[in-house]
Amino acid sequence: MALPAPAPQNGVMSFQEIFATAERLTRSLGETALERDREGGTAKRERDQIRSSGLLASSVPEAYGGQGASWLEVMQLVRVFSSADSSLGHLFGFHHLLVATVRLFGAQPQWEAAYRDTAKENLFWGNALNPLDPGTTLTRTDAGLIVSGRKSFCSGALDSDRLILSANDAATGKLLVAAIPSNRPGIRYNQDWDNLGQRQTDSGSVELDHVVIQESELLTTPGPLGSPFASLRPCIAQLVLCNVYLGIAQGALAIAKPYTQTQRRAWPPSGVASATEDPYVLARYGEFYLQLESARLLADAAGSALDAAWNAKEEVTPEARGQAAVAIAATKVATTRASLDVSTRIFDVMGARSTTAKLRLDRFFRNARTHTLHDPVDYKLKELGEWELSGKLPVPSFYS
Repeated sequence: MALPAPAPQNGVMSFQEIFATAERLTRSLGETALERDREGGTAKRERDQIRSSGLLASSVPEAYGGQGASWLEVMQLVRVFSSADSSLGHLFGFHHLLVATVRLFGAQPQWEAAYRDTAKENLFWGNALNPLDPGTTLTRTDAGLIVSGRKSFCSGALDSDRLILSANDAATGKLLVAAIPSNRPGIRYNQDWDNLGQRQTDSGSVELDHVVIQESELLTTPGPLGSPFASLRPCIAQLVLCNVYLGIAQGALAIAKPYTQTQRRAWPPSGVASATEDPYVLARYGEFYLQLESARLLADAAGSALDAAWNAKEEVTPEARGQAAVAIAATKVATTRASLDVSTRIFDVMGARSTTAKLRLDRFFRNARTHTLHDPVDYKLKELGEWELSGKLPVPSFYS
């Protein structure tokens, strides 16, 4: 089985090299994706392949030992991974989101250390933030800061090296976010994720029993959504989701095309010799092309808008942040629709035999349906309507 080529000795790859490495790794992941979807659980071997590829440092600036890829480029990598395995595409994208969380919420010594350690040690970051779940509490005691409770939907926390954790201050109710080692005593990672799709994202629960947090591990400068720059975090998160969805649709179509060309029989009333000449089959493929190309163009434009806001750093204006959020909202709607539609209607162009269990082609729809419920897309349409009708930019929150 071909593995990704190692990173160059100086640690820096061009984006062409990064992309080629991702494609090689994606082919390897694709060889086992069907069986792993059936098994669920943790993709430990595959996560270690990603660790050894050097791609976990893609978004880390070159000055700190990373590859210095732009967000547009990182999102294209998410898309490539998701076309073969959307669970690992999700974890790869969220890894970069979580590294960025330290940059956005934390002080310079914190994010410089996070950058350097991630690049040097090939750290894989996991998520236990979930702002909608108030199940964890931070208590200030004479012995220090103590976090206890339970968090749900902790994608990638299991088998992670570093963890982004949130808890509510017991005294003030304020949401606090910390970056800690994943092996901190008192943390238990529950293998209780057994959902319809995204079966290897390890999105189960994490329990914390008197976990000690250092003041220096809290990200409070400027803290969660504490400035226009810090409020780029939900923009990154939403664009990761968009590219996971787009990758799912592209992966489904990539399997449907050769099947239609070689396995689909012409329907007798069509009067043609091959299914590839059937006008209704051609019309469906025309619709697929239109959906995916439109979604891709929106996704790339949104990536460029995010890069413009990100590169302004602390000088980014609320307007520039809002423009990026609008572009991402449009992409979210388009990619949600494309992933659900294409992953369902590929069966129309492949025929009845394509529903055989051994192909497990329903995994694309199951993954899309599971992941697109992350947050209601109707609220993205509402944001777009407010922008179009009254020029109101999306209000920063953990989901917009």
